[in-house]
Amino acid sequence: MIALLLALGSSLAYGCADFLGGLGARKAHVLRTVLIAAPASLAVELLIWPFLGADFSTGAVGWGAASGAASAAAFVLLYRTLAIGPMNVLSPVTALVSAALPVAVGLLQGEHLGTVGVLGLVLALSAVVLVSAGPGVGAARPSRTALLLAFGAGTAIALQLVCLDRAPSDSGVAPLIVGRAVSSAVTLAAALLLRRRLGEERPAYGISAAAGVLDSVANLLFLLAVRDGNLTVVAVITALYPAGTVLLARSVLGERIHRSQLLGLGVAAVAVSLLALA
Repeated sequence: MIALLLALGSSLAYGCADFLGGLGARKAHVLRTVLIAAPASLAVELLIWPFLGADFSTGAVGWGAASGAASAAAFVLLYRTLAIGPMNVLSPVTALVSAALPVAVGLLQGEHLGTVGVLGLVLALSAVVLVSAGPGVGAARPSRTALLLAFGAGTAIALQLVCLDRAPSDSGVAPLIVGRAVSSAVTLAAALLLRRRLGEERPAYGISAAAGVLDSVANLLFLLAVRDGNLTVVAVITALYPAGTVLLARSVLGERIHRSQLLGLGVAAVAVSLLALA
């Protein structure tokens, strides 16, 4: 139950971070937003270091660096994917792949779920697609390139989660610190290379920093969840993060929740209940 609650918290924090990051990216180039969010994220992880500790062993540094590289790749691929569109088709593909791959890794590692757990897992994967889908899914057919980019983005997100799971359980927040440092360095290098394309718009500093803080909270809760529970369950619950984004968009921006998304929220509630029973 503790792992399940932590995973739900991680999912909610990821969803809120994505929402704020999206708002920030409306005001300035997305790289300008990330350049504010990344240091804020790193600051949070450094602040919690004295409380949770950090052992920079070879395993922690290696898996942490790998998760940071995957995180940077996920950002680039996801941004390019959504730029090509259609978002309402590609977003569910990305979310499903980011959930399914860690589930497969967890099962291959020998994690076992009973009948109720398997049913909850299937419903949760279905909810991921429904919640992240917008109106008119299937109306527009994505190109082969767009689909490949969507699979690539989902794979990169999944690899980030798997790498955090593989980091030594006694390493504290070391994997998070190393991962954030690596992803920040990659993002900074990309911004320097593309500086002429970033435009003159000033980023929304407060919103961007808040997105970074929430992203760190999400990573921390995920790390604690997989150390206490199964990657199979934690990953699929975490992948429900679009639910938080959808609910915030409804309450803050007045965006309509479509029938498929509303159904997805209901299916997600049932899935979480079944996984809790399992």
